[in-house]
Amino acid sequence: MTDLSFACTGVRADPYAAGPTLVFRLRVTASPDTRVHALALRCQLRIEPARRSYGPAEAEGLTDLFGERSRWGTSLQPLQFAQVAVMVPGFTGETEVDLPVPCTYDMDIAATRYFGALREGEAPLLLLFSGTAFTGAGGFQVAPVPWDREAPFRLPVAVWREMVEQHFPGCGWLRLSRDTMDALLAYRSRHALASWESTVRALLDDAAPSRAPQVPGAAARPGGPAALLTRSGERLTP
Repeated sequence: MTDLSFACTGVRADPYAAGPTLVFRLRVTASPDTRVHALALRCQLRIEPARRSYGPAEAEGLTDLFGERSRWGTSLQPLQFAQVAVMVPGFTGETEVDLPVPCTYDMDIAATRYFGALREGEAPLLLLFSGTAFTGAGGFQVAPVPWDREAPFRLPVAVWREMVEQHFPGCGWLRLSRDTMDALLAYRSRHALASWESTVRALLDDAAPSRAPQVPGAAARPGGPAALLTRSGERLTP
């Protein structure tokens, strides 16, 4: 079995990706005398929420995921973030490689909701590695990457927000069923609304409770002009 170790040295948001993408920088280290011809690497990224503290606003945003704070002793379990693969070119001793991780802004995904609830600081991650190493000085030897190889990393919340803003500046994202989307489109066409935002706002306005009609003179002070009415409703001259 090849002696390999891994470390995550940084992360950045990819501004040129078609969709939200984080690029992690990995350092791969082998024994000094081991020639690695190629490394087919798989990486599972996991969120370790118990490895940081949370403010009141963050705790409120995490209620849907972990319940009330009083339950966090048992409910603050790891969350699956992503699972990706990368081919590491040949090297001897040590090398660094980029690990692109496509992300989503779908708020139905637990990892996305977790990142969205954080206001500042860092998100604790754990990267778990597996795969196949092709080694050998005078030929090829095939060996698995040991299953116990892992690397902790703390993802700055600012980097996540930067990535989201690159693709959804000032916006949120909702996933709707096809039937709901068709009904929403029909409503938009029926009312000749210019955008999806104006469509949703119109629905919110329709759903808002109407104000109760005010009775004439109800808000007037006692003894004021509004009180000078006869039983027939005629106003008396002060």
